[in-house]
Amino acid sequence: MDLNQYVIGVDYGTDSVRSVLVDASNGQELASAVHEYQRWKKGLYCKPAANQFRQHPLDYIDGLEQTIKECIKLAGGDKIAAQVKGISVDTTGSSPVAVDEAGTPLALLPEFESNPNAMFVLWKDHTSTKEAAEINEHATKFDTNYLQYVGGIYSSEWFWAKLLHILRVDEQVRSACHSWVEHCDWVPFLLTGGNNAAEIKRSRCAAGHKALWAEEFGGLPPDDFFSSLDPLLAGFTGRLFKDTYTSDVAAGTISQEWADRLGLPADVKIGVGAFDAHMGAVGGQIEPYHLSKVMGTSTCDILVAPANEIEGNLVKGICGQVNGSVIPGMIGLEAGQSAFGDTYAWFKNLLSWPLNNLLDQTKLITPEVAEALKAEMLDKIIPELSKQAAALPIDEVNELAIDWFNGRRTPDANQLLSGAITGLGLGSDAPRVFRALVEATCFGAKSIVDRFIREGIPVKGIIGIGGVAKKSEFVMQTMADVLGMPIRIHQHKHTCALGAAMFAAVVAGVYETVEQAMDAMGGGFDVSYEPNAANHEVYNQRYQQYGALGDFIATQVSKKHEVEAGETL
Repeated sequence: MDLNQYVIGVDYGTDSVRSVLVDASNGQELASAVHEYQRWKKGLYCKPAANQFRQHPLDYIDGLEQTIKECIKLAGGDKIAAQVKGISVDTTGSSPVAVDEAGTPLALLPEFESNPNAMFVLWKDHTSTKEAAEINEHATKFDTNYLQYVGGIYSSEWFWAKLLHILRVDEQVRSACHSWVEHCDWVPFLLTGGNNAAEIKRSRCAAGHKALWAEEFGGLPPDDFFSSLDPLLAGFTGRLFKDTYTSDVAAGTISQEWADRLGLPADVKIGVGAFDAHMGAVGGQIEPYHLSKVMGTSTCDILVAPANEIEGNLVKGICGQVNGSVIPGMIGLEAGQSAFGDTYAWFKNLLSWPLNNLLDQTKLITPEVAEALKAEMLDKIIPELSKQAAALPIDEVNELAIDWFNGRRTPDANQLLSGAITGLGLGSDAPRVFRALVEATCFGAKSIVDRFIREGIPVKGIIGIGGVAKKSEFVMQTMADVLGMPIRIHQHKHTCALGAAMFAAVVAGVYETVEQAMDAMGGGFDVSYEPNAANHEVYNQRYQQYGALGDFIATQVSKKHEVEAGETL
């Protein structure tokens, strides 16, 4: 192969977008750049108390342009840009948006520019719990189980629940909405200059795991399934898609506008997009039956298996299993936790209340010193909590927590559930509570591993990628002890973006298969956490307590919602 071939991987996360410029011959990173979403950073269009989280498409466009330009500048400018062959993109998901017939997100039109319902409905938005419950109940009325390939339970985090909610609550958006498009499908459409929503190449990953598309159905469920749920959905299947594409396929070639805008050649290939964890699993060099855990604000857990080895084995309570959603020719299975790093961030914010609300009132130091002190303290909270929590003895009577602070994704999606902390006493200080929260997130990880194993899918190892995996030795060692399994941490800092770059190399024709790209461009693992047998034994007992407490919380939440619905207890 020509050694002077470069590719770009773009990874859209919850808070920021990052791009990497990579040498396609060996995966060496020439440059990387990160852009924080400015509107999101200000909290615009979001109502956390109502579980509403929306992102403006301009944040995505700004980040795309700025990070790619910065990468090219850092790597050497025009000489490097001239040798870029492909770009692929991953995003969070399900994060869809209403678009007009041209495929333009409604928020990019003047009349909708400040309307949250016309923006991308972020994965963590749970405003559609009612709609998800209706879909689950409605599905039981059909001879065909249209939920069988998404674990049997439809989530409020997903495509159809979000669409139905937006159509119901906003008449203006409903009238203007021609189609409904995932973030990972819209960005390649944007880069290729698309102007017809019907021509958007839809990702196999997004469609199969979140939108009920299945090869076995010949596409989406029939229109009658949706229109009989709510007439507002009538006709939408015809304006969506029948065919889907794996991410080793090109969505098209970069448009002249975007080639000029980014300073790239006019023949750059743009790949079909996918969700971050799916491309991240490839960047992290996933192996069959090894669970790849992308650990950030939430977790997304990916496992791949040869199709002929699990044919007919449908795993209950996960986020779907789709042929080709990760590696073409293999079944991709997805699970995850709705809050992981977000749980630690919540506790940090709780402890930071005096810094955020009182420090600027002090008369003892200047405002400049107060701001610098605040920044220093905020940076130190989690590292110091981790250090002190790691030094505490592990026993069965410690504080105990449940990790459903943003609902439960898997096993068995239920976004109405909430977190809990029990066993508190006057001796419960911040490090002890923090340790309980960390243990809870690790117990949540174990419940996913146990579900796969119980359903006949072996888990032979754990691969850790993402911010928490790279930054927190305490969390990773606790997880290894809880699981009783080694955890290998991939060496690359931006693993999801690297995975996108690997797909870009295949789309550009540098490699024939994703496996070849992984072999050539993957850098291996730099850390391994080995389980402590004594700790694992204690954690097995703690895990039983976690399960019992979780059952209690789920029962109480169920009773609460029955009362709210006016049902008899």
